[in-house]
Amino acid sequence: MGVKIDRTKCCYCGACVSICPVNCMELKETRLTVDNNTCINCQACVRMCPVGAIALQKELKAKEE
Repeated sequence: MGVKIDRTKCCYCGACVSICPVNCMELKETRLTVDNNTCINCQACVRMCPVGAIALQKELKAKEE
């Protein structure tokens, strides 16, 4: 499991970066990166994202089926 960013929806506001308790997200201008090895799957970023651009990969697979 890990975090997946939908880059077509992401507005690069940094809300997810500021809420992450383990600092696994980094925003550089218009590039958001996630270290899924550090991510603890707390979903704080998913709930904080104002545009719904973040989901857990497991959720994405379930939606695709």
